[in-house]
Amino acid sequence: MAKNKNNQAIWSSRIKKNTSILFQKVGNSIDIDKRLYKEDIAGSIAHVEMLFKQKIITFKIKNKIVYGLNKIQKEIIANKFEFNKKYEDIHMNIEKRLFQIIGDEAGYIHTARSRNDQVITDFKIWIKSSTKEINNTLDKVINSALKLAEKNIDTIMPGFTHLKNAQAVSFAHYLMAYIEMFNRDKKRFINNLDTLSESPLGVAALTGTSFNIDRSYTAKKLGFKKVTNNSIDTVSDRDFVLDFLYGVSVCSMHISRIAEELIIWNSDAFKLINLSDKVVTGSSIMPQKKNPDLLEFLRGKSGIAYGNLFSMLTILKGLPLSYFKDLQDDKEIIFKSNDTLIICLKILDEIIKNLSPNKKRMIELANSGYITATDLADYLVQNYSMSFRKAYQKTSLIVNLAEKKKKRLDQLNLEDLKKIEPKLTNDVFKVFNLKKSVNSKKSFGGTSFDNIKKMIKKYKKRK
Repeated sequence: MAKNKNNQAIWSSRIKKNTSILFQKVGNSIDIDKRLYKEDIAGSIAHVEMLFKQKIITFKIKNKIVYGLNKIQKEIIANKFEFNKKYEDIHMNIEKRLFQIIGDEAGYIHTARSRNDQVITDFKIWIKSSTKEINNTLDKVINSALKLAEKNIDTIMPGFTHLKNAQAVSFAHYLMAYIEMFNRDKKRFINNLDTLSESPLGVAALTGTSFNIDRSYTAKKLGFKKVTNNSIDTVSDRDFVLDFLYGVSVCSMHISRIAEELIIWNSDAFKLINLSDKVVTGSSIMPQKKNPDLLEFLRGKSGIAYGNLFSMLTILKGLPLSYFKDLQDDKEIIFKSNDTLIICLKILDEIIKNLSPNKKRMIELANSGYITATDLADYLVQNYSMSFRKAYQKTSLIVNLAEKKKKRLDQLNLEDLKKIEPKLTNDVFKVFNLKKSVNSKKSFGGTSFDNIKKMIKKYKKRK
């Protein structure tokens, strides 16, 4: 419970009895929100500078407060600051220490503001900073994937639908698919910065203030583009929290998808990729095992992101305007989601740097499952004025024949093919070449080597 210099609770003139021990235990948030100390001090300095500019406080008081706040920040950085649970949160802990440093003038710091607008200001500044860190980490993942893709443009593997061999693709093309996903994640976080650009400071508890403050001044000082429009909405709003959590959830889902794919590809059944010993673990009983535990870790952590998003939605769904204690949990939820995502991105980056394709196995698997059947159907359409559905039916018959003979399509002889389509010549066998199959997909966004090279070049230019 927050106390002033005279060791009295701030609200002691109204609340006569000491807060119960149980409430003190559950009601404080200092262990969580002490992470906001930099933002809180920055907001307070901007606020008192505005109060002085507006002639609400004197130059002397402003300077004493700023001096005290700077001293507190140095103490926190040097681990010399005592965070006390009795004082509930980071705001009251700082204010209590300010009283100790400069005396009663510390009481002016809270003029024309409330903890309601103070905490949202701190929180928005923190999320803005965290968003930039996330996007920087995403950039590292994208760059690592780009480097791996650039080395494997001509590495051919089977592309899958329903985990069944579908069509031949470049391994680089698969990697570029995830780069697209992560790039959308970046855009999602960037879009949230627009909502975060509105300053809450100055709306006070919920109605604004009678003091002649300048909200635009503090907004500019703190890096906001503008101020919020409605005081009640401002202290009630946690849409920016939901937007951030949604961004984290989608990004976590993308991480989980690539983790799942790499787990499958690394399995003994597929053997499409190799993982370095740096990113695998062993078994306590089976000496031969090399387990993709880190990938499984990534896949599992998506559940935390989803749960946190749903928790916040649930907290807000029936909450009247404006501020309620329910909202205290938003910071723990955000911090947990943020920290989990950043560590997951760092782990994924490390995994990408320590995996390599099993090219021999990729080709082996790509040569199975009649993977060039669609190429054959397209060839019939392009060369024999045949509708695709008719070409599809003839190709199906050829696949059935190959299956019956237990041969690949390219192992069938021309006579076999002519029994189904008499017009065919030896020219047809070129469509069964995997490299030609991949390179034939020249439509924009397709898997041809030239397309991949262009896309890699495009991403490199974005740096």
